[in-house]
Order: sequence, then structure tokens, then C-alpha cells
Amino acid sequence: MAEAKITYKFPKTMGACADRLYELRQKRLDMQKEVDKVAAEESALKEHIINTLPKSEASGVAGKLARVTVITKVVPQVKDWDAFYKYVKKTGQFDLMQRRITDGAIKERWEAGKEIPGVEHFNAISVSINKV
Repeated sequence: MAEAKITYKFPKTMGACADRLYELRQKRLDMQKEVDKVAAEESALKEHIINTLPKSEASGVAGKLARVTVITKVVPQVKDWDAFYKYVKKTGQFDLMQRRITDGAIKERWEAGKEIPGVEHFNAISVSINKV
């Protein structure tokens, strides 16, 4: 089902738009502080369950509202990047890696006057907000 598009009524002047944008950002940041507190407690509680639940006796625990199961999964971790890159280059299996560039490294090279083959410039437009 398609979501209904929300329309907003903007302030009449650009100055009032700037003030409203600042107010909204501040409200979001204040709310984010509360979200961060809840997320920190959630993370600590997960860690407590993982560390406290007897490993040999059960894989989870149930309360009145929910059941929590501790799951172990295998996660790949590169221990020798040179060997890994050599393998990828030799076999052409680039699907083993994610396609993402490092903005900072690219910008450093551009500032040094070097161009990177296959990478182009793109001007992203944003808005800066500062309290007056």
C-alpha cells in the first residue's frame, strides 16, 4: 500500500524558515539524546544476557513479554589484507568486497592535484545551520 504524501506548510519568510529549521533540528537532537540513552541501556542489557546466560544450559530465556535467544554466527574477518587483495585481484572475485570509496582519501589526493581514474567530482548541496 502506498504511503500518503505529507505536505508541509512553510513559514512565509526565508528568515522564519531558517528559524523553524533550527528549531526542528534542535528538537531532533534533543530527542536523539533520549534515543541514545535507551539504545545504550538496550546494548548493555544484551551484553549482560550474553555474558550471564549459562552457555551449556540454554540458548535463551523467556519473560512474560518476550523470549530472547542468544545466537552465534560465523562472521568473516580479514587477518592478512595483502593476501586477501592479491587473491581478489588474481581471481577477479570482486564480489568478496563492498563497493565503496573512502571520501577522505579521495579528497586528499584531489587536494594534492591527483585524479583517480573512474572517480568523478559531484557537488552535493546541503544547508548549514548555526544559532545566532
